[in-house]
Amino acid sequence: MERLHDRVALVTGAGRGIGKAIALGYAREGAHLVLVSRTAAELESTAAEVAALGRRALVVPGDVREKAAAQAATGAAHAEFGRLDILVNAAGIPMVAPSEDLALEDWQRAIDINLSGTFLFCQAAARLMLDQGRGAIVNIGSLQSFQGFPMRVAYAASKGGVHLLTRALAVEWAPRGVRVNAIAPGWIRTPLQDRLVEEGKLDRAPIIARTPVRRVGEVADLVGPAVFLASDESAFVVGETLVVDGGWIAYGYL
Repeated sequence: MERLHDRVALVTGAGRGIGKAIALGYAREGAHLVLVSRTAAELESTAAEVAALGRRALVVPGDVREKAAAQAATGAAHAEFGRLDILVNAAGIPMVAPSEDLALEDWQRAIDINLSGTFLFCQAAARLMLDQGRGAIVNIGSLQSFQGFPMRVAYAASKGGVHLLTRALAVEWAPRGVRVNAIAPGWIRTPLQDRLVEEGKLDRAPIIARTPVRRVGEVADLVGPAVFLASDESAFVVGETLVVDGGWIAYGYL
């Protein structure tokens, strides 16, 4: 049975990486998609794959930092499908720099995309979901929602914010039928991570040695948890951040 049969899901960051994987996973489970990112060509590619799975896909290019983009995407969902059942906030950027040298504009860009963008889309989606009396929101956090890594202060602040944003919205909206949860991925292989490895800026060997399952994650590892949190199977799960990290946080030896 399709766990998301005929539901409408809006996914930000849907052109690549985690967002695209979740969007396609939702389509396989029966959902129709509203796809958001800044790059229209990537969204069209994702939409073609959704269509190949027999689902409808609506492409809405936009920058998650802009309130108008959130309003346009949720408005398009309502106009096309008449409702919005699921939101996934997967759009995000890394930010790596020595904290003493971090430029204010780089700090602000990380906060604006990773945290404020998540809030803007939660807010816009909730206006539809609260009227419906039903909805599920899945935010994407990070290991750095819980742990501090060197030279990532802006990213850590933004993803730590996503963790508590999720909890605050969850307890406010749950009485009105809207559940808010999050996923905190561990080290996940994405096109960006592959590029950093190729450029010699990231060494996967110590990451793999530190991870109990002895590998980095794949975007496919996040699809099941994302489906679960969007489905009725998690009807009593509210305000949680589900860590999907191969045991990284649990491991206490190093």
